[in-house]
Amino acid sequence: MRTDLHGPLSAYAARLHATAGDGHHVASPLGAWLLLAVTATTADSDPAVADRAAAKLAQALGTDLPSAAEVARTLLEAPHPLVGSATALWHRTGQGDGGPAAWRAALPSTTEVGALPDQAGLDAWAREHSLGLIETFPLEVDWDVVFILASALATRVSWANPFDVADARALGANSPWAGQLRRALRSPSHGHHCAIVSTARAGDVIVHAAPAETTDGAGLVVLSVAAAPQVPPAEVLATAYDLSAGAADGAPPEGSRALFDLPLGETPLWTLTEERVHTWARDGREERHTAVLPCWSARNDHDLTAPALGFAAAVDTLATALALPVERFEAWQTAVARFDRYGFEAAAVTGMAGITSMPPEGVARTAELRFGHPYAVVAVATDAGADGVTGPWHGVPVFSAWVAEPEEVSEA
Repeated sequence: MRTDLHGPLSAYAARLHATAGDGHHVASPLGAWLLLAVTATTADSDPAVADRAAAKLAQALGTDLPSAAEVARTLLEAPHPLVGSATALWHRTGQGDGGPAAWRAALPSTTEVGALPDQAGLDAWAREHSLGLIETFPLEVDWDVVFILASALATRVSWANPFDVADARALGANSPWAGQLRRALRSPSHGHHCAIVSTARAGDVIVHAAPAETTDGAGLVVLSVAAAPQVPPAEVLATAYDLSAGAADGAPPEGSRALFDLPLGETPLWTLTEERVHTWARDGREERHTAVLPCWSARNDHDLTAPALGFAAAVDTLATALALPVERFEAWQTAVARFDRYGFEAAAVTGMAGITSMPPEGVARTAELRFGHPYAVVAVATDAGADGVTGPWHGVPVFSAWVAEPEEVSEA
């Protein structure tokens, strides 16, 4: 059964990529959306949340909170064999236990819940759940961070049919990359899917789909979509999301153009030629497609605090569930990806942190204890069993001393 996510996720991706700008970048809208959806599971923990933040959170998610929460549970509790996923909610020890307990049961069963790790622990979590592609967690833990909610997605796949190699000049005489690169990738003679597609958003676009090797019937398809140079990046990205809805089925994209309906010659996106061949095509008119692409890689850190991305509402929702005072928040995503001749790898770690204010002003006293003259020492044994029953040695003074001859601290 398909998860009803494509529409809400496409809308969310448009907003996230808009905040990233038009430069070279990679992101995981799904990673950010999932984190918000996990937050949605806590929204019923207090009626005040519905009045304050739930509407904004639902608006960011593009669907009602119960539906978003159910999608998150479905994806996280039945992980894809080729896409590793993880979520975690950490809070300060002794803080975050005062809210209603019902929301904990509503979290996806795979969501890790526990005490807030130190920075090294967070970095280790990021490395583990990103297949080692991301070395450091996107947020830093200071004393004023009271909780962190995190998500991670990662994949590393090999193409079912690797690319061939072509001279980079095959990218086109007008390509700015043709003179910068020596070699590019060419789609193999079989196994990849290419098309020229007429779209409402971006006009005619070219599409290449590379399928990865499958595991237990589950696979991954990486879709590349290019439009004419003057089409805004936002429209091309939106078109790619539109076309991705059918990519998993392997069917030709809706709006695919017949090559015999197009004029011969060169355009900024393709060159169309014709030759006499022997063919089994029913009408004697055979259509063939190839694609030439560059290898690429990217690494980006994205600030997710823009209001349209919904993290302010998510923090408010979670802070209420945890009964924690939160003054401000941070939300970041680190994303990496690499596309080459033999496969594709990508990872994203997304984190949001609730940050408390300075505690109220008060009075503190500190006593510095000075052992500056002779004093006694007693060493007492402990003997507590695993079952809670103490053994015979428990509480027995084993050694004692009177310290009257102090020594210098060793240089070693």
